[in-house]
Amino acid sequence: MNTYRVVEHTVRDSYGRIISFLSADWRNLDAVEDALADALVSALESWPKSGIPDKPEAWLLKVAKRRLIDRTRRDRISEKAFAALLAMSENVQHMDFASFPDERLKMLFLCTHPEIDPSMHTPLMLQTVLGIDASRIASAFVVKPSTMGQRLTRAKAKMRSDRLTFSMPDVEELPERLDAVLESVYAAYGSGWEDLGGVDPRRRGLVDEAIYLGRLLSAHMPDESEALGLLALMLHCEARQQARRDDAGSYVPLSEQDTSRWSSSLIAEAERCLHAAARANRIGRFQLMAAIQSVHAQRARTGRTEWQEIALLYEGLSRLSPTLGILVGRAAAVAEAYGPREGLTLLEAIPHAKIGSYQPYWALAAHVHRKLENFGEARTAYSLAIGLCEDRSVRRFLRQRAMEIEQSTRTRT
Repeated sequence: MNTYRVVEHTVRDSYGRIISFLSADWRNLDAVEDALADALVSALESWPKSGIPDKPEAWLLKVAKRRLIDRTRRDRISEKAFAALLAMSENVQHMDFASFPDERLKMLFLCTHPEIDPSMHTPLMLQTVLGIDASRIASAFVVKPSTMGQRLTRAKAKMRSDRLTFSMPDVEELPERLDAVLESVYAAYGSGWEDLGGVDPRRRGLVDEAIYLGRLLSAHMPDESEALGLLALMLHCEARQQARRDDAGSYVPLSEQDTSRWSSSLIAEAERCLHAAARANRIGRFQLMAAIQSVHAQRARTGRTEWQEIALLYEGLSRLSPTLGILVGRAAAVAEAYGPREGLTLLEAIPHAKIGSYQPYWALAAHVHRKLENFGEARTAYSLAIGLCEDRSVRRFLRQRAMEIEQSTRTRT
């Protein structure tokens, strides 16, 4: 493996671990990130000449600490703090890398501290734990790189000035803080998943990064059923990644996907997570969402989709978390299980103020109106759904369905 690949691999696996470990003592996230960046540049310069060290992560940690010490000297901070940093540096000289503490979980919780603007939870996690740069995060969140950079800087400054606690939350605080962490991971996954073709550079890699965080959370918190539920949900969705388009690149809806293109290994891992979560006997939103995907996955084995079971799960989910996406998903499941008229009734019960620009609503409305032969309403809904759709292949799919209405009408006349 060449030097660049070793550095890339090390960054992927250890960036957050090193940042979190140093930040626990240093508490100045900007300074820690600068120090690790310097260490990575040094690695690219020196490793091709001296050879790749046996423990690249330990090498980077040691160099980053030296940079922090140098910065301390330049900044002339207090003698007391300087002595503490020197002691830390000494400790690292003798550190056994096998005992190198993993503080990333604390970092995840720090990024979702209640004192930090909720809109910055996910960007902070992506940068500090995964090392994604501000410009790429800015693209994913559709803001200017300079704007995102300023927001991240302000959030880190607040961490430092308020001396936010770099520790696991207390037991009574844990559920709310864990929810914020899980929501941030899910938001990162959803942003990447919506890029159906994987062509949007703003969202590239977000799916893998979110699953990586999900595995990290589940490994460190195996008793937290919702962390396992979220991982199961992401794995089930990811298992179908290759079937979302056919060989010609055309969009394929879930109910028409070729199940032989689904990943059996990811489905198996998702099922293990879901079963482990169920043992805690604490049902939650992510577990229910994963359970719905689990029922879909059974089609690979049975050849049919149990829509009534899915509708029942959506019923429970809509009571627990009646978001717009879940209400539309429930209407879709009911339409398949009990008929399009029942599905349309649920769709029409959703407040109009919420649906204006929600593309999945109009796509489903078009589908059920078409099934009911309400062709005028179906045309209008298809037109709205197509106009709101960002993906070219989905637009083509919807246009084809809309054209089928015209063909059907001409045949009848």
